[in-house]
This record gives sequence, C-alpha cells and structure tokens, in this order.
Amino acid sequence: MRQWRVGVMLVGAVMLGACSGWSLVPAGDSHDAVARDYVQLVLALGEHDAAYVDAYFGPADWRTAVRENPPSLARIQGDAEALLKRLHLLAGAAPTGSVEGLRHDNLLGQLTALKARAEQLQGRSFSFDEEAQALYGTVVPHFEDAHFEALLEKLAPALPGAGPLADRFNAFRAQFVIPPDRLSAVFESAIQECRQRTAEHLPLPPGERFTVEYVTDKPWSGYNWYQGDFVSLIQVNTDLPIYIDRAIDLACHEGYPGHHLYNALLEQKLLKQRGWIEHSVYALFSPQSLIAEGTANYGIDMAFTAAERLRFEREVLYPLAGLDPDQAETYQRIMKLQAGLDYAGNEAARRLLNGEFSDEQAAAYLQRYWLASPERAAQRVRFIHTYRSYVINYNLGRDLVAEAVNAAGPTAPERWAHFQQLLSTPRQPANLTLQVDR
Repeated sequence: MRQWRVGVMLVGAVMLGACSGWSLVPAGDSHDAVARDYVQLVLALGEHDAAYVDAYFGPADWRTAVRENPPSLARIQGDAEALLKRLHLLAGAAPTGSVEGLRHDNLLGQLTALKARAEQLQGRSFSFDEEAQALYGTVVPHFEDAHFEALLEKLAPALPGAGPLADRFNAFRAQFVIPPDRLSAVFESAIQECRQRTAEHLPLPPGERFTVEYVTDKPWSGYNWYQGDFVSLIQVNTDLPIYIDRAIDLACHEGYPGHHLYNALLEQKLLKQRGWIEHSVYALFSPQSLIAEGTANYGIDMAFTAAERLRFEREVLYPLAGLDPDQAETYQRIMKLQAGLDYAGNEAARRLLNGEFSDEQAAAYLQRYWLASPERAAQRVRFIHTYRSYVINYNLGRDLVAEAVNAAGPTAPERWAHFQQLLSTPRQPANLTLQVDR
C-alpha cells in the first residue's frame, strides 16, 4: 500500500490512493475544495476516455499522480456522486444571481455530466435525447422530414442545372473552393479581420496568440487545442475541399471571438484573477461544450453583419483566393438557404445512434437533407460515431446563445456586453440569459 497527496495540501479534501483505488476525504468544505476534487475527477475520467480532457493547464503533478494510480470507472462514479452531495450542501454559500452563484451552478452541471459519462463508459445505454440531456444539460428539438422537404423546395429554384438537388448544390459550390496554395493567405487574412473586429468590442488578454496547422485524416473540419497562458493551436483539416465561406467561419469559430478567446478569457477572469481551479480543465462531454460551441458559432454573427461579411469576402477574400467576386452575393444567398437545413445533421445523428439508421442510411439522409457530398456525408458519419450527441452543441448551442444575446437589448453595445459575460463567466444552458455584476 502506498499513500500520496495530489499537489499541495488541499483545504477541504485530501486524495488518498492505494493499489485498490482512491477516495475523497472531506475536511471542512468549500467551493474551492469541491473544485479541486472536480478537476482531479475530470483527469481521472480522461484516463478511461482519451477525448474527455480537451484541455488541461493546471498543476502537472495532479495529472501525473492520477496517471500513476488511475481509479476505476466505478470509483469515479461513486466519487462524483459524493462530490455532488457535498456541493448541494454548499448551495446557500453562493447567492443566486451572483457570479459565485454561477460558479455553483456550473460545478453542479459539470459534475452531473461527469457522473453520466462515467456511467456511459461502464455500459449504461442512453438514447440520443437522453445522452444530450445528461451530458449537455438541454433538450434537443425534433424535426420531421417534411420540415426539410419544405426548405429544399425553397432552395431548388435558386440552384442552376437539372438533376438531384444535392448534385446541383455541390456542383454550384465547387466554384467556390479555395485553392490549396492560397488557403494559408486567405485564412490568415480572415483571422486578422476577425481579431480586429472582436478587439473593437472585447478586451483581449495580453499576449494572447495562436498558431495554425493544416492536417489530414480527422473527423472534424477544424479544432482549437487550448494550451493555457492565452495560447492555442488551431488545426484545419484539409481532407475535403475548403470553401470560401469557411475562411471567416473557421477564423471566428476557432479564433476570435470563438474558442481561442473563450478559453483565454475564462483563464484570465476566473482562473488567474479569482483562483477558480476548475477552469484549468475543460471536460469535452459536458454542458460547457454547448456554451463553447454556441458562442463560437454565434460569434460569427457578432463579428460580422451579413452586409459586412459580404463586403469583406468580395473585396478581400475572393481576390486572395482567385475567385470571382461578382459571384459572392449569389453564393452568400444560397448558403443562407442551405443553412436552414442545419438541424438535419442532428436528425441523422439521432437515428444513427438510436439504431434506426445504418451508416449508409445516415449518409444518404445527410446527402438528401443536408445536401452533403458523399465524401462530406461519410466524414459526418465518422464524426457522429466519434462524438455522438455532441453535434447538438453547434446548432442548438448557437441558437440558445443568439436568443440570450438578443434578449440583452437591441443595441450592439448591450449585445456585446452580454456576449462578453458568456465568454468570461461560468455558464450552463439554464442560465444563459442571466446578467451578473462581476
């Protein structure tokens, strides 16, 4: 038998480990103590689920200790249940409507999702909707096929040519692919514009920066790997053609005011300034991802109005890509119509994960109702198998964030002020509209 303590002596919790596992021993509780134990539970679960810990920049010896003596999934589940009980007893210490109250609710939501993920990894079966509720804290809307059929009828007259609508859409869109040798210049220009527009409304942490890598053989189109100390690595997948509209989408979503800035502001405002250690780790399969993906996707609309985006793409990005700027307005109009089909991806995922679709049926559904090419549909099916109900965070998250931001007021300053709160205070789906004094 061996005994170890993680990091420094913890006020409120000491981790005791042995060859048979480890346990949480509370001794004078607080939100700080619960937060420390939460971080180490996330790290422990990450030893069983390689995708679970999306980012960690806390004490290195905490991760080392967990890796040297990883607890079982059953022990992680039991400790999460015990930690939830401790947290419920602390509810009165965090006033509702305050940033401390947001912290309490955030720890509660994150721990609830952690427990559910531990159960899932032990074999508990969830339907698509049950999994989305358990991991991301929200109810997913359902759409019948007739909803998408009606949208396709509106889109069809705008597309040239004859034949299947998906073929016509993808043939049209093929005119707007960024040539590989121009991709870096186009993307760099988009990043600089997104950064400048964001900085006009939000203070950027000092020294924040990121690098961009172009990769292949991934189930996603782009990924932000946050490193800590306001630094990110952004990877862009070049397996499939990258279209001109994706330049701004990726630059905003992965960079400004998306994932890079979101992680940097949480680290600056909550970890460094308040010492809230739970913000040194990002558990991917948790309600935080709905906030992260929702703000990243709605951040595109925060940075650009439709007219501003069209002007920048036509005057700057199209020439950089060697594309015809005169086609920019037509392309934007058609892509706006196609965006209405976004929730078809959720329906394909629901039916695939519920066992109603085979991979081939899911891909065919995505080609019909999402207008995906066969290659893009196959990539999406791969994504669904890898990340499951995570797909809801992009569109439902975006729509919930949009609703919360627009409820803050009709003016741009009011909307940006609330958007900043969503990026820099602890949030769960249930409290997106709450405005607090920090």
